Amino acid sequence: MEPNHNAPNIKGTQRIEAFSDGVFAIAITLLVLELIATLYPHTEEPLLDSILHHWRSFLAFIIGFITILICWINHHVAFEYIRKVDTNLMWINGFLLFVVTLTPFPTAILAEYLENQGTIAVAFFGFNYIMISMGAYGICQYAYKRHLIDEDDRAFYAAYKQTYFLSIVYTIIAFFLCFVSIVIPIVMYLFLFTFFAAPKLFAQKIYKRKMAKEKSIGHRA
Repeated sequence: MEPNHNAPNIKGTQRIEAFSDGVFAIAITLLVLELIATLYPHTEEPLLDSILHHWRSFLAFIIGFITILICWINHHVAFEYIRKVDTNLMWINGFLLFVVTLTPFPTAILAEYLENQGTIAVAFFGFNYIMISMGAYGICQYAYKRHLIDEDDRAFYAAYKQTYFLSIVYTIIAFFLCFVSIVIPIVMYLFLFTFFAAPKLFAQKIYKRKMAKEKSIGHRA
């Protein structure tokens, strides 16, 4: 029997997870390098004064680090349920990693221009969040649609997938609010950090609400 060269190449998740972990580590390293660059003395300014002068860079580093860390946590949780990987999922995952590696750039812009051009800086930073949300949703949507997860996990994974759809809507709203007030989107991003710091808890709430609704409909029927 001749092999079917048109069949999708289905493999396990170990290599894609290992590669992704490496990319996340590189993205954090880029953040650190950007922070170190601010400490090179361009003047005779004392060290402590120089550190205080660049407080925005330290704040941006913290925000960028938390962003990448939360992305890594969510990526790890998503792949807990994915049992098989094909080429298309690799490309979708590659898009998410591409956006993650870009995170130090809008973070640096936020640090440099928050005071003088806050609207554009926050909007640029927020657009990066939209892309991250789309990448995360793309992974979950594709894995769910192509049955790359166990059938027993599909109901919960549907709820987990929905959290990223909601995050796309949420980040788009926050992006447009940047042009109204920079304070509102910043507060919204803080809430976003809180929700996705523990993605399973957020998904479980959606899942339980959905199950309760289906049970209620079943009793009425």
